[in-house]
Amino acid sequence: MAELSIKKKRPKNLDLTTIRLPLPGILSILHRVSGAGLFLCLPLLLWLFQSSLATPESFATFKAVAAHPLVKIILLGLLWAFCHHFCAGIRYLFLDVHMGVDLESARLTSKIVFAVSIALTVILGVALLW
Repeated sequence: MAELSIKKKRPKNLDLTTIRLPLPGILSILHRVSGAGLFLCLPLLLWLFQSSLATPESFATFKAVAAHPLVKIILLGLLWAFCHHFCAGIRYLFLDVHMGVDLESARLTSKIVFAVSIALTVILGVALLW
């Protein structure tokens, strides 16, 4: 009972501009954001895929729209979200089996995930979009 009455008044930092997350924390947030973005864009991607397969004319229209630079940037962003979510998901599978849980390994695997996802985005973006 005495422990309940003695509560420590811990300082609260609610200023989001001053909070500095470690690299694994940034990776975790981006993993969630990329997953949510992919989930929300899934109906659009499925509609684009379906419309590109409907007729040869619709495929030609799809190619013309996909050739626009703004659309290419959006598709490149979706490609990065997929690559990042995939690579980070593999990292989290290893963390689930207690591999790479210590601080040094967590930082190293976070750097590897960022490097591999950006490299995959560049390679696939050049091969598929340009």
